[in-house]
Amino acid sequence: QLLLAESGGDLVKPGGSLTLSCAASGFRSAGFAIGWFRQAPGKEREGVACISGNGKTTHYSDSAKGRFTISRDNSKNEIYLQMNNLEFEDTAVYYCASDFEPSGGWCIVLEDPYDSWGQGTRVTVSS
Repeated sequence: QLLLAESGGDLVKPGGSLTLSCAASGFRSAGFAIGWFRQAPGKEREGVACISGNGKTTHYSDSAKGRFTISRDNSKNEIYLQMNNLEFEDTAVYYCASDFEPSGGWCIVLEDPYDSWGQGTRVTVSS
């Protein structure tokens, strides 16, 4: 399993931008699909975006499409979530998670099959 650590969460105004980072360690991250998930207060955790190990496949939730961009730098073992035009509804704790996927070309924006999770970073969108 990868060890994952998120960072970059902050307080931001509506319409603002933020980039979250997920630092992976323990194994070469290219063999893992990475997903970003979030849990808003009082709500269940939901998928936001995912990226395949080779970085060529990405998927987004409907709420993230057009506003968020997931990317990765396997040379640094880091995965990013660029979030633009943030809305109040984006307030949540954001988690990255890994799924061992050696083909490198697949990912899914659902909790199953991710089996290693970071501790989360808090994003608050408020005026």
